[in-house]
Amino acid sequence: MTESGQTEPRPVQPGTLRLFFALWPDGATRDALNRTGKWLHQHWGGRRMRADTLHITLAFLGSTPAAQLDTLVACADTVQSRAFELILNQAGYWRHNRIGWLGANEAPPQHLDLVGTLNTALQAADFPVDARPHVPHVTLLRNTAGGEIPACAPVRWPVSDFVLVKSVTEPEGANYKVIRRWSLDR
Repeated sequence: MTESGQTEPRPVQPGTLRLFFALWPDGATRDALNRTGKWLHQHWGGRRMRADTLHITLAFLGSTPAAQLDTLVACADTVQSRAFELILNQAGYWRHNRIGWLGANEAPPQHLDLVGTLNTALQAADFPVDARPHVPHVTLLRNTAGGEIPACAPVRWPVSDFVLVKSVTEPEGANYKVIRRWSLDR
């Protein structure tokens, strides 16, 4: 499954990049998310996500012509949003794609503003955007059977920036590289 809920990713065509905008955790947040992934794995099994791949997708772009990278950067340059704290306090799983996740019971207005502003800029530049309501979550497990949802310690995530990420699918899984970072106003 991809960040947008699609099935298997299509092969990246020559001259294209597989891209998405995301919240990228700092070290302490990544460690806390990784501990929660370990906890959920003990209950549900499945395949744990590598700590270096943990993130919250803001906008999934998929296979994008490399020539449009400057336009994407220009879209993100227009985004003005405030820094905020995201509290991830709700574990869950989606049966249809066998994903275990940790999400926010309630998204702060600044998070929804960031997603809305970014999607508006992308749509104005003719990039596809997901029309479904944004559900902030971090995928922690794949191929899990799920089960009773255990209580998890909340993860407090101080969000001070967002990033553009390139995804490269390799035999051992996806590798992500942050291409650019944008600070949020304090």
